[in-house]
Amino acid sequence: MGSKWIDLQGWALRRLEVLGQRRGGMAPHLAVGLRGEREALLELRRQGYVVVARRWKTAKLRGDVDLIGWDGERLCFVEVKTRTGRDVMDPAEAAVDEDKRVMLRKMAREYVRGFPEKLRREVAVRFDVVSVYLQPTGTEFEVYRGAFGWE
Repeated sequence: MGSKWIDLQGWALRRLEVLGQRRGGMAPHLAVGLRGEREALLELRRQGYVVVARRWKTAKLRGDVDLIGWDGERLCFVEVKTRTGRDVMDPAEAAVDEDKRVMLRKMAREYVRGFPEKLRREVAVRFDVVSVYLQPTGTEFEVYRGAFGWE
């Protein structure tokens, strides 16, 4: 998929979010998080990921997975952390603590449980973290592939 197409989709998503914020009066920190997820989605697509779910939830567990996508043959569960500035003492990815990792592992197991049994055993799973920094000079990304494992 071409970069121009991804850019056009990004523009459309931005417009829809602006319209939604005008109508709903969203809290600023939630708006920053949604913007970061959208920017991460577009960046991962530029890097070749095929994103198949955004903000995936299940009734069986609390929480959600920000993005789920394929990076080649690997099914990736992606946690996105967004900041409006960089702080070397407190990088965005540091917010993915052990509790968050445990929740993401449970969510991944539940998601994969929906696959046919044979495929469940064969699918390679990876947990990625994307730090998004919304800077005045532009958006910056750090993508941590395989940021943590099943244990």
